[in-house]
Amino acid sequence: MILKYLKLLYIFFITLNFTITFSSAEVIKSFKITGNERISNDTIIMFSNVSVGTDINSNDLNIILKNIYDSNFFDNVSINFSENVLLINVDELPIIQNITYEGIKANKIKEKIFQDLKLKQRSSFNQNFLKEDKDKIENSLKELGYYFSEIEITITDLDDNKVDLKYNVILGEKAKIRKIKFIGDKVFKDKKLKSIIASEEFRFWKFISGKKYLNENLIEFDERLLKNFYLNQGYYDVQISSSFARLIQEYDFELIYNVQANKKFFFNNISLRLPDDFNKENFRNILDLFDELRGESYSILKIEKILEEIDKITLEEEFENISAEVDENIIENKINLNFNIKKSDRLVVEKINIFGNNITRESVIRNQLEIDEGDPYNEILEKRTINNLKNLRFFKSVSSEILPGKTQNSKIINIFVEEKPTGEIMAGAGIGTNGASMMFTVKENNYLGKGIQLSNTLFLNEESIKGSFSVTNPNYNNTDKSVFIDIQATETDRLTNFGYKTNKTGFSIGTAFEMFDDVRLSVGTSNFYEKMTTNSTASARQKKQEGNYWDSFLNLNFDYDKRNQKYQTSDGFRSRYFIDLPLISDTNTLGNTYNFNYYTELYENNRSNFSIYLKSVDSISNDDVKLSERVFLPSSRLRGFESGRVGPKDGNDFIGGNYASSINFSSTIPQLLENSENIDFLFFVDAANIWGVDYDSSIDDKSTIRSSIGLGIDWLTPVGPLSFTLAEPLSKANTDITETFRFNLGTTF
Repeated sequence: MILKYLKLLYIFFITLNFTITFSSAEVIKSFKITGNERISNDTIIMFSNVSVGTDINSNDLNIILKNIYDSNFFDNVSINFSENVLLINVDELPIIQNITYEGIKANKIKEKIFQDLKLKQRSSFNQNFLKEDKDKIENSLKELGYYFSEIEITITDLDDNKVDLKYNVILGEKAKIRKIKFIGDKVFKDKKLKSIIASEEFRFWKFISGKKYLNENLIEFDERLLKNFYLNQGYYDVQISSSFARLIQEYDFELIYNVQANKKFFFNNISLRLPDDFNKENFRNILDLFDELRGESYSILKIEKILEEIDKITLEEEFENISAEVDENIIENKINLNFNIKKSDRLVVEKINIFGNNITRESVIRNQLEIDEGDPYNEILEKRTINNLKNLRFFKSVSSEILPGKTQNSKIINIFVEEKPTGEIMAGAGIGTNGASMMFTVKENNYLGKGIQLSNTLFLNEESIKGSFSVTNPNYNNTDKSVFIDIQATETDRLTNFGYKTNKTGFSIGTAFEMFDDVRLSVGTSNFYEKMTTNSTASARQKKQEGNYWDSFLNLNFDYDKRNQKYQTSDGFRSRYFIDLPLISDTNTLGNTYNFNYYTELYENNRSNFSIYLKSVDSISNDDVKLSERVFLPSSRLRGFESGRVGPKDGNDFIGGNYASSINFSSTIPQLLENSENIDFLFFVDAANIWGVDYDSSIDDKSTIRSSIGLGIDWLTPVGPLSFTLAEPLSKANTDITETFRFNLGTTF
């Protein structure tokens, strides 16, 4: 027993002596390195981060060991420190001689899945990096829809501690979204929710769209779209609790979104707390906005409207150093908001760094900055900058970090972006009572990384073919003004129904900018060469208009937009006025068009729309307006009548008028077939008129109010959206041709 205690005491003193020895630092006098063949002694010493003359202890040995391992050049490292000599023994990792990729022929897929891998030719072979690279390839394949792919990796040992690496990728079939389903307390029908998300169901004719394949990133994007939609509809506490894909047959998945909308919330008391020395009148616009919002349904777009008003105030010198915080107090389904405006310390932006933009030019990104180097730092404007960059839709992700500057009152802003493809290919087709149509478009939204938009479109229907190529710079020379040019060629054959045919070729060029809040002005010029021909059914007056024409117009467009959102609008209005002033023209036709749309919800889940349409064409030199410039009512403005078959007639030809007007009202009826997920009903009333024949006063211009009432059905079929219209004309002219039933079916590819 005594012998046992003596042994323990001996071990204790030996350990204590060792600890004391290494707790006091010793100086490195030299290095002894063994086991290295390719990597020099000096390089290994550099990896260790110590040198001759460095004081080290036992803790430092662990750090040195970690430093050398972190270089990723060695499979095994051991170190020892004895008699002031640091002994380092290493086993070098093999060098990768060649890397080959097999199984994939398409270069586009190769670039996607093999870019930015850690293992490269002439680099060290590391098993951990190999696993990370394999995981990255698998994730990249899943982003492309290849959920059933396999990756075989072959490692071939060579002489001189080298290896060859071969990836063999078996793509397999793409994972198709066969069905999309929404479950839970979702409030809205599947038809509505499918129109919100980006993913779409697989159809064999959708040979262009890539959104029909399972994609985790796209599903995450869908969840954000759904959440924003519900938040804007007043469902403050919405939960998109889960989304998952269920394999329903080989390679086919059912994509399921679980939505819990919960209660609808409404704004209650909204207040503003200001520092004592701030003048409340400077915030009058915000206070007025609070009064407008009280009692309305909650919406993040309305919150953003408040923050926009605060942003404007921050631009004033007096308030350049303020921040805003929002306190929320919820009572049942009422939300009380208190916006706290606070003074912040005066800080200066020392530098703004941008990382990750390997395609988009830095000047394009800096054009979106609300705050610049040398400006006072403002938290609100910094967040607005990030939102601006996200709204460009050039980047997969945008984030920022704020770091201290060189001085106590300066800040450095680092902005991180991740590029994404910005090109689009779209194709669509439709068939209906008015005939068939097709459309094909190729777009690039960030040409050469300059933020320039290119679009090439081809459109065909039964009476016309139109091709166009347009270029738009949305921020020309950092002026916040867009500049555009559009080149067009159109052939319109109306010989059968209207007695004439035209060929037009030309271009438009112009600029657009925001004049006032929510008011945009577009100024441009359109210039077209037109050739017009008629047939034997045309009247003598119509035949006189045969010939060639050159027309140049000054185009003005005023757009006052107060909609709550541009897509799926449920509240607000939009008022637009277009004017075409003749500059060089044979007929000197002055065109005026006015459109007004008002949107509201008359009751829960209802969407109603009231609209006014006015259009006129007159020659300011008392010439006859060309046949191709005459006004025809759009089919959507007068249901219950055949498109283009109302108004003045010259013989058997409907010739349109010099003037047209319409008033329209439509309202959805959610109570009809409430449990049907893919069908919506709407009620409508249309009233319109078309009149005026300037080239022949003897023709009866048929100035009569046409009106109709009816029921519409929107049905999301497996082929595509199908709309039915059942209309009953209430009043008409005796020459008008009515149409009780109308349908349109469309799809995309």
